[in-house]
Amino acid sequence: MRLSGIVNSKSVMPERIVVGVADMAVTNDQNATLITYALGSCIGVTIYDPVAHVGGLLHFMLPIRTNRRDRQGESSAMFGDIAIPMLFKKCYALGAKKERLVICAAGGAEVLSDKGVFKVGSRNRTLIRKMFWMNDILLSADETGGTIARTMSLKMSDGSVEIRTNGKGTVIWPL
Repeated sequence: MRLSGIVNSKSVMPERIVVGVADMAVTNDQNATLITYALGSCIGVTIYDPVAHVGGLLHFMLPIRTNRRDRQGESSAMFGDIAIPMLFKKCYALGAKKERLVICAAGGAEVLSDKGVFKVGSRNRTLIRKMFWMNDILLSADETGGTIARTMSLKMSDGSVEIRTNGKGTVIWPL
């Protein structure tokens, strides 16, 4: 797993930072665009502070990490219950403030043909809503659920969040 961590570059050319599955990236580079692909049952979470110009993108797979020994080597960014607080802490370390954050989510679809047995997308959606509610955090925008995969990007120059499905893009924030 590649945990991008904090990217502090001040590049002149626009930079695309690709966030893989079970990965996250945080930056204060206003020329960067954070992007993640293939959000099926996984969920992408973006956070952006328009004053500090700090943003991050997380792509997590499963809602909760279990204590099973065979998962010891797996990525922390794989599990929403661990990765979401980690994303916020990394943004706070670069100067973001909770009260200014714009938070968006996408994914959480039911794309597997498991006849609803595992409901990974639904469990992931429940996790983010529960965690955000317990921490007094509101989603600014989301495009979750359904049955299709999505691509999500955060443009650091203005904080805009775009969702692409079937080749068509829609900006979900700002509206």
